[in-house]
Amino acid sequence: MRELNIPKEMDRKNRIKIFVVDDDAIYLRLVEIEFLERSDFKVETFATGEICIENLSHEPDLIILDYHLDEVDKSAMNGIQTLDKIKEINPFIPVVMLSAQDSIEVAINCMHHKAFDYIVKSETSFLRLYKVIDTILDTHKMEESLEWYMERMSSRFNQSYLKRGL
Repeated sequence: MRELNIPKEMDRKNRIKIFVVDDDAIYLRLVEIEFLERSDFKVETFATGEICIENLSHEPDLIILDYHLDEVDKSAMNGIQTLDKIKEINPFIPVVMLSAQDSIEVAINCMHHKAFDYIVKSETSFLRLYKVIDTILDTHKMEESLEWYMERMSSRFNQSYLKRGL
């Protein structure tokens, strides 16, 4: 079963920790401000994939990752390389890819590399991001419920099995 790092309760002490990775400083700041205006998010921003990876020990619940990342520093890891490294370190962190490219090929490539979703940077990006975050939270709740039911059914089966002396 896939495990997500989403907190069980959202309060000021236990907010959703989001990493935002983008080499466009203006867009990075815009995303940070958007999420910080909501009290249920804690945001850490990074200009390169390398810095993001160095900080994975901060245990993000979700990563929003730019597709290119190597526009400013050509020697920097691009978004796909960063995504692959994140998934190698922790395959359970949901990563949402962002790009200015409205290309089905790019989106499919991201999904093949285990991105949770792909969003084109536009005037509706933030609405889409909020919907994706809600989907991640809903998925996590369903997985927790399923796990609870499976444990309960397993326990009942084992008790029934033992009572029969089988």
